[in-house]
Amino acid sequence: MKIILTTFAFLSLAFAANAQGKVPSVSVQDLANKKIDTGSFSNDGKPYIINFWATWCAPCKRELQAIAEKYEGWQEKTGVKLIAISIDDSRSMARVSPYVNGQDWDFEFYLDPNGDFKRALNVNNIPHTFLVDGNGAIVYQHNNYEPGDENELFKKVLELTSKN
Repeated sequence: MKIILTTFAFLSLAFAANAQGKVPSVSVQDLANKKIDTGSFSNDGKPYIINFWATWCAPCKRELQAIAEKYEGWQEKTGVKLIAISIDDSRSMARVSPYVNGQDWDFEFYLDPNGDFKRALNVNNIPHTFLVDGNGAIVYQHNNYEPGDENELFKKVLELTSKN
């Protein structure tokens, strides 16, 4: 019993630390295969969203489409930007660029084919979305997608921007 409680306490602390931590510094690549350090992600002091998705994940694509339909208004009101991180591996990552180019999505896209960034943020299920404040601190996260979740995300963005 003591081991179970100790394990639970450790996992709770690890989750809490990560949930309110900074974005870790990990190497991902853009769609042109250029390496990018995730620690350099920023939005000029404004909040940004990191969304983990994959081409084979239907809920992921529904969430990105739902956000895309409102994204221009979100940006006008808050200046928020979305960074989409594909976790497609070497077998399916060649599908990412053609899929993204076929959509009308105005997001930044990166590839995490080895899952390093995903692991650094303890992402187990996708879609998994993080909201990062203007100082680079993770202030909110949500995984899975149900229609309307994008509205809750935008409320959180509004809360952040109204504090400034």
